[in-house]
Amino acid sequence: MDRMARRSSTTTTATSLLLNLLGLLSIILLHPTTTSSAIRLQKPITTAAAAVVPSFREAPAFRNGGTCTSDDVIHIVMPLDGNYIRGTMAAVLSILQHSTCPENVSFHFLSVHLDPEISSLINSTFPFLKFRAYQFDPTRVRDKISKSIRQALDQPLNYARIYMADILPGDVRRVIYLDSDVIVVDDIAKLWCADLAGEVLAAPEYCHANFTSYFTEAFWSDPALTAAFQGRRPCYFNTGVMVVDVDRWRSGGYTQKVEEWMAVQKQRRIYHLGSLPPVLLVFAGNIKAVDHRWNQHGLGGDNLEGRCRGLHPGPISLLHWSGKGKPWLRLDSRRPCTVDYLWAPYDLYRSSRIALEE
Repeated sequence: MDRMARRSSTTTTATSLLLNLLGLLSIILLHPTTTSSAIRLQKPITTAAAAVVPSFREAPAFRNGGTCTSDDVIHIVMPLDGNYIRGTMAAVLSILQHSTCPENVSFHFLSVHLDPEISSLINSTFPFLKFRAYQFDPTRVRDKISKSIRQALDQPLNYARIYMADILPGDVRRVIYLDSDVIVVDDIAKLWCADLAGEVLAAPEYCHANFTSYFTEAFWSDPALTAAFQGRRPCYFNTGVMVVDVDRWRSGGYTQKVEEWMAVQKQRRIYHLGSLPPVLLVFAGNIKAVDHRWNQHGLGGDNLEGRCRGLHPGPISLLHWSGKGKPWLRLDSRRPCTVDYLWAPYDLYRSSRIALEE
């Protein structure tokens, strides 16, 4: 009887183990590892969204050319978020790969959560990268945000660029600000050397765009509000790619000027698009225009549906998936747009299958 009991117990244990293994195998097979929902055997990011730290291949070491000097530091500011980390990694790789002096590029990441796992992830992917991460306090802007047409535009980190002059060290006097959904296919030093001609910022300007559409009828029907553009010819520019004189931004109190328009928005509803319109209200018509090649924007489609869009004619130095559609999500869903294949070569993401095998 004891022998039969032991045999029954052994059989039950073996069956339980087999069922557990079959369960794990079924989960792996049912969740394609090329998607963002793939299983990853890492600890979760300690954020409210409880996202999962992905795994990335180590990038090659990029070294300076013979003409580089250690004094020519290029400061690049980017937002850092667990949901967009895959885009950030691709953007960093593209910048380094096409730089003549990649060791001179210094990255400054703005993040709501200073998670050590994310810093470790950047270090392991780019062992030679010069970077610092800074915490952006979301309470500074949360009560100033008005609901826009897309939830992603309402996140506090989307407003961090407005406060970067207050966050960055005093010795950082000039920066290039880039969104996480860009790929640079030219030497970033060319953009860095843009002549601001005394202006606070430089960016590609689009004067053919329908500028009036960025503001509501309540704005355009009020002469006291439209007087903001008096004496200047305002044109649309995208705030995802900017060269900024941080010293001039600080001394001119431009963070406060943008905040003043955000306060008006809370009362009057004068625009619909997150952090862009208040910056336009302060700067449109008073920026230094740079070549359009430095922001081939709109590749993510519109803000509501994210439909595919083609490239604009002309030379390209920077591709920008502004809009709802992001290339990594469309590629993972096996519904990519043609332009997403231009992003794919810079994708360092590796699936959980590779991680499990290693």
